[in-house]
Amino acid sequence: MPARSTKKTEASASAMTGPRRGKPPQRATASSRIYSELRSELVTMRRRPGEAVSESEIALSYGVSRTPVREAILKLSDEGLLDVFPQSGIFVSRIPLAALPEAIIIRKALEETTARLAAERATTSQILQLRSILERQREADEAGDRAAFHRADELFHATIADVARHPGIWTLILHVKVHVDRYRQLTLPVSGRMTQVIAEHEPILAAIEARDPQRAGMAMERHLDRLLRDISETQHTNPEFFASTE
Repeated sequence: MPARSTKKTEASASAMTGPRRGKPPQRATASSRIYSELRSELVTMRRRPGEAVSESEIALSYGVSRTPVREAILKLSDEGLLDVFPQSGIFVSRIPLAALPEAIIIRKALEETTARLAAERATTSQILQLRSILERQREADEAGDRAAFHRADELFHATIADVARHPGIWTLILHVKVHVDRYRQLTLPVSGRMTQVIAEHEPILAAIEARDPQRAGMAMERHLDRLLRDISETQHTNPEFFASTE
């Protein structure tokens, strides 16, 4: 009997000192962090289309082996943000021109819906929140801070989805518009573009505040239509960043 009791105690101690459940492996954590930060660099165009990506340099900068870096790179390749050529190397993918119109049309349809619903459901405090975000955009425009402007722009659209009580729609849009975001980064440096975006956001907010769903949807549609209209001009200005349509 004492021996059996000892074995039970040892087994319990072993279970207590074993791997803790719920804590992700260190490699998975490193891979997720590298993926997230590298994706941000790609979407914000800090890494330019066509630029070479060094697996070993990334591993060195993060102080990890190549394995988590490779996992992150493969995931980004699946999203179309990186091109991996086994014999040639890894390169930032060029923006697929043919994919932009479809992604913008999908986004426009979804956001027209969230704008309409937001106009029906917005509370006074939520309208004030949207006004505050718009002020952030004005401040970023005045400071010439494109990164801050883009963050506030994203928050404006995400908040409208929250006000509409369908935040999942914005999550879906984030996946759809990854290449649209890269293209948009090329439009923001254009003189007056950030000011124009604010001018397009104002009627959306005014319609939501007026509780006018139809006007809110139309204002959102007009705002996002500009992305479609600007594709050709942006490609002409930055041809090296776009993939051939042939």
